Amino acid sequence: MQRWKFPRDRSHIPVLMVHSIHLERRHHHNKPRKENGTMFQILLTPSAGKRLIAKAILEHKAIQEALHSKTIVIVAGTTNGYVAEELLKSIGQEKGFDRKQFFRGITLPPSFKATEAGRLPDESSFPGDVVIVNGTWQKGKTLFDCVDTLQKGDIIIKGANCIDSNRKRAGILIGHPRGGTIAAAMQAVVGRRVKLIIPVGLEKRVTEDIDTIANLLNSPDSTGPRMFPVSGEILTEIEAIELLFGLKATLVAAGGVCGAEGSIWLAVEGDPHKLTHAKRLLEEIGQEEQFQIA
Repeated sequence: MQRWKFPRDRSHIPVLMVHSIHLERRHHHNKPRKENGTMFQILLTPSAGKRLIAKAILEHKAIQEALHSKTIVIVAGTTNGYVAEELLKSIGQEKGFDRKQFFRGITLPPSFKATEAGRLPDESSFPGDVVIVNGTWQKGKTLFDCVDTLQKGDIIIKGANCIDSNRKRAGILIGHPRGGTIAAAMQAVVGRRVKLIIPVGLEKRVTEDIDTIANLLNSPDSTGPRMFPVSGEILTEIEAIELLFGLKATLVAAGGVCGAEGSIWLAVEGDPHKLTHAKRLLEEIGQEEQFQIA
């Protein structure tokens, strides 16, 4: 199966920016010597970051081990829509899946209509979560249909709304009075040691401690969404590059305009042969079109 397929006509898609820098390293005896090592910088839009993370999750050892023999629950969310696409394609069951409304709560510009809980007024096209049992997609099922039967070895994949990379913590905004999908998921994670993987883009990084944020938002004096802080295996673009290519990525800058809002600059370094391979594939991933809802 070929996992790296991209449209040939990319004229309508913003181009990934790549810069290469040749490095001169010094020998342990302080004698300068030239090496073939290079470091390149890349600009990834939020949608390209989502695709990169999704491809990395597909190669994750725990996912590979569970895909055909355990239960994997991909909880609806914009990043997880890309994850669901990659996993369903890998088992030849992508037909009938559309990520354009694969979410519950969503953050939209003020010009879009949404409920107070951050949901679309019309959710008739919501497909449910993606539940894969022993390699078969259980269409129409949600986390709530299977959470009580999940056991050690099963996996829940759940996105987040903010991330503290230094402390390896994530936060999920809550609009439901019972805590939403994360409250249900944590029953299996804590109660039965079900693995929790949290795919989240670096666009959602925060500098404040997430527990402090949760205390603020969950206060009886507060208004708006609440927050559920969680620990799990957090997978950003940085971890994705390490998992896919065995290379180190460092966040060096961020932002942009004209569709590049929320973008990140990463410096990628490591083995020269791995860098060549990574640069080619990241250029392809960088052509990912901007996320659209139906």
